[in-house]
Amino acid sequence: MHNPLINHTCKAFQSAFQSEPEHFFLSPGRINILGEHVDYNDGFVLPAAIDKYICFAVKKKQDTETCTLVAIDIEESFSFNINEQQSPVEKAWANYLLGVVEAIQKNGKTIGGLQVAFSSTIPMGSGLSSSAALECGFAYILNALFDLQLSKKEIALIGQKAEHTFVGVQCGIMDQFATVFGKENKVMILDCNSLEHRYYDARLEGYRLVLFDSCVKHTHLTSGYNDRRKDVEQGKQIIRSHYPEMTNFRDVTEEILIELKKEMGEVVYRRCLYLVKEIRRVGEAVQALSENRPEDLGHLMTETHTGLSKEYEVSCNEIDFLVEETLTEEGVLGARMMGGGFGGCSINLLREDQADRISKTIEKKYREAFGIQMKVYNVNISEGIKEYTANAFII
Repeated sequence: MHNPLINHTCKAFQSAFQSEPEHFFLSPGRINILGEHVDYNDGFVLPAAIDKYICFAVKKKQDTETCTLVAIDIEESFSFNINEQQSPVEKAWANYLLGVVEAIQKNGKTIGGLQVAFSSTIPMGSGLSSSAALECGFAYILNALFDLQLSKKEIALIGQKAEHTFVGVQCGIMDQFATVFGKENKVMILDCNSLEHRYYDARLEGYRLVLFDSCVKHTHLTSGYNDRRKDVEQGKQIIRSHYPEMTNFRDVTEEILIELKKEMGEVVYRRCLYLVKEIRRVGEAVQALSENRPEDLGHLMTETHTGLSKEYEVSCNEIDFLVEETLTEEGVLGARMMGGGFGGCSINLLREDQADRISKTIEKKYREAFGIQMKVYNVNISEGIKEYTANAFII
């Protein structure tokens, strides 16, 4: 299944380094069924790894202190000394990897020289978390090749720290956790405070998860993301000033928010209201999955989009159009924005026998409305990061 990507990455490695790679690793993107923007807000999320990957071709170099990275898809490379203290550089993509090295160095671990080439089938900027796949995939590689004895949890946290310190996005842990801990045909409910997690069968017989990529990414993603964090932190402080025992949003009720609305102000109130309702929806979605009630799951997805668009305000005209038009079609159980926002993908729960027709219809409507060719991704729920050799995973 993965051979085209592996073959492409292998050939690019051979061309870049005039030698053969010794290892291949596949690091998946992720979807989030429900729980958007609550991973950094004390909540529960419902993610899964998917069969879109970054493939890394790798070779250890015993006689050098240099690590050379080749980003195949954008035809760029970057080299650095593994024994020097790392700092952010102008090449944005390299910072995800340098941040990983710095986090490992601060853990007192040592790595050696390396040649790495990587290519991806995860669409960039589409909300499928190519950044977490890049960070955590690289951390996983360093752990495996240099016997760093990091746990999966530590690998996920290193990926998150790299994004915080070297990229400047104060992301939660969900993306990294899903990339590392994903299981085939399973969704996980993750407690973003304790990092405890449980798996549930993704029983969607007769239905399919399909992503509609708007092919837009508005430039205020990072600033908007960090602004939302400030808003909800302000709301949390106001809540604690009145209810000191409430240490996180999962303890808060809508009634408490209504009581404090005037003090919060309209914007902060809406941000907090979305979070309180979304945390509740995740619990209801787990029940729907457990009891094989896809219609209820779809309804919750649609409710989430309304909250993301109107309360948390991280959607955009293109994504709102995709969701609204999709919901008018027969055979649609639910649709919503997915990812950080301001573009990217919608995730849609569709009847399997109607999915192709719906996709073509929405594709046409979107092109007529915005002049943009939408992309369609059928996704399957997959394993987390793995080494790959001779058509088999090494676990």
